[in-house]
Amino acid sequence: MWAKPSAKPIVLTVSPNANANNVSPSQQVVVNAEGGTLKSVSVTSGGKALDGAMDADGKTWRSSGALGYAATYTVTASLTDSLGAPVEKTSTFTTMKPTKTLSVNFQANALTSMKTGGTYGVGQIIAIRFSKEVTDKAAAEKAVVIQTSPSVEGKFFWLDKQTLHWRPEKYWAKGTKVNVAVNAVGVDFGGGVFGTSNISTHFSIGRSLIAKADNNAHYTKVYVDGALVRNMACSMGKGGYTTGSDGKQIHFWTQNGVHVVLNRAMNVEMDSASYGVTDKSNPNYYDENVTLCTRISYSGEFLHAAPWNMADHGKRNSSHGCINLSTADAQWVYDTFIEGDVVEVSNSPKPIPVWDGLGDWNASWDTY
Repeated sequence: MWAKPSAKPIVLTVSPNANANNVSPSQQVVVNAEGGTLKSVSVTSGGKALDGAMDADGKTWRSSGALGYAATYTVTASLTDSLGAPVEKTSTFTTMKPTKTLSVNFQANALTSMKTGGTYGVGQIIAIRFSKEVTDKAAAEKAVVIQTSPSVEGKFFWLDKQTLHWRPEKYWAKGTKVNVAVNAVGVDFGGGVFGTSNISTHFSIGRSLIAKADNNAHYTKVYVDGALVRNMACSMGKGGYTTGSDGKQIHFWTQNGVHVVLNRAMNVEMDSASYGVTDKSNPNYYDENVTLCTRISYSGEFLHAAPWNMADHGKRNSSHGCINLSTADAQWVYDTFIEGDVVEVSNSPKPIPVWDGLGDWNASWDTY
């Protein structure tokens, strides 16, 4: 008598294992079938399906989406056995529930969020801000994925315990495309503090604009893609010191080194009280509404219109630390410069600290 053939045993392997608990949301779901043909896989929780795709050999399915915290997932695999009969297998697992979490965001600088799809100057830094202190810096850096076109190598730099920067060795090449992702879900950033969600952004580098402000020559030259396009008479920081109301020493130099444009404002109320000079009888006291302001440091350095001291432009330094320009030149700067553009100050005795604005470029590559 003819015997009906029997189907080969199906061996279905699912990772995470069936009934697993405390699964990290960073873990990939992988379903593999031997002895049968895997037709489809669904991984669902709360009515939502996890993204994923089948390998080319049709034997393995892999998830591409991120799991959530404190969620139970059902894995349903639809197969056909060696005789073509349909088979369905299911399993479940549950992800971990962290007690402490942090969020992540991208900054153009400490004053401005990064604009996804935006265009920035060649001095722009990748800045990642964590909502809580990070004690496992290696884990944080590993979670960051940076892709550039053309490809360029870079380094991480921790500005403080919550702020991670990344830059190439030299200014970006114009036209560079930059993609940044922080895969924070399931990552322990130290002390059992886990990332709440994965985030990503992308931006482009525009034309190369580098301004060179010479403290001795009293001129600021602006180069676009290497060509000199404007030479502006200016008056920079007069230098010297005074003592603020809190007893701290205050200087009046335009700081030496690489500055990066942080933002622009049509009007800024500039008040010496903001950094400690509150006595109106002090010759360094001022309280003025200043126009056409392009900011280049957190400590209050701007390129701005200063029609009140035009006689000093191109001849001597008399400002409190800003780069004073004619109204016409300040208007041109305001209309032309973008965030991330570079202003290099030379021949000033006071160097800009790395933390003052995007001062990263002033750290040597070996120590960055």
